[in-house]
Amino acid sequence: MDAIALDRVTLARGGRIVLSDLSTTIRAGEFIGIFGPNGAGKTSLLHAILGLLRPADGAIRVFGAAPSRANRKTGYLPQQRSTVADLRLCGRDFVAAALHGERWGLPLLGSSGASEVDWAIETVNAEALAARAMCELSGGELQRLLLAQALLGKPRLLLLDEPLLGLDLRFGQAVVVLAKRLQKELGITILFTAHELNPLLDAMDRVLYLGGGRGAIGTVDEVITSEILSALYGTQVDVVHIGHRTVVLSGHGVVDADAHRHDA
Repeated sequence: MDAIALDRVTLARGGRIVLSDLSTTIRAGEFIGIFGPNGAGKTSLLHAILGLLRPADGAIRVFGAAPSRANRKTGYLPQQRSTVADLRLCGRDFVAAALHGERWGLPLLGSSGASEVDWAIETVNAEALAARAMCELSGGELQRLLLAQALLGKPRLLLLDEPLLGLDLRFGQAVVVLAKRLQKELGITILFTAHELNPLLDAMDRVLYLGGGRGAIGTVDEVITSEILSALYGTQVDVVHIGHRTVVLSGHGVVDADAHRHDA
């Protein structure tokens, strides 16, 4: 069974179409990198898969069923998380607070809940962070605990929305390596949105590139080409390879610049 099936899906935000007539399938166990400029619909697509955004047209199936907010098969690391760094909560309590996502406050864990929290922390190698206050952690350390939260319930699908934002090269690469290890060891499907494809080149099985309200999926060599991206944007786009780096350019400059703005 496919992890995700999109059948002619159209998504709208604030009365604006952000994705139109997108059809594709994502196989169980794949690592998919999702790229595109600000406003291309990366976050909107994840929200639709989560059941937080209803398609304006078309249908989405997640493991054969319609998306649901209460689906424990799906774990999610959201893009907006600036307030997390201000918490005085210790790392273990922070992870435990997400054990029952529909409730506020720290849960009464019980033995099974405590075991699940410990498993999630150990799975992301964050044992050394469990007793430390969130406000004392680096960006990369915060990401480990956020990933631990997303793993509660042992999901089959993990949606990671811009987990590299604000991280330097070393911490960013550590997050990619960790996500790839989780995919392999747990046998889960991962959708990983980003502005910059280079850190993910060795991790992705396929890439989904969004632009101009449309999308194209395939290997990096199949999708990240001048022909494909020019067709998506409806204007000339050039793909330039500089050493091991791939840069996407249009007549107005780098297509995926200004990475720290919130994506639609």
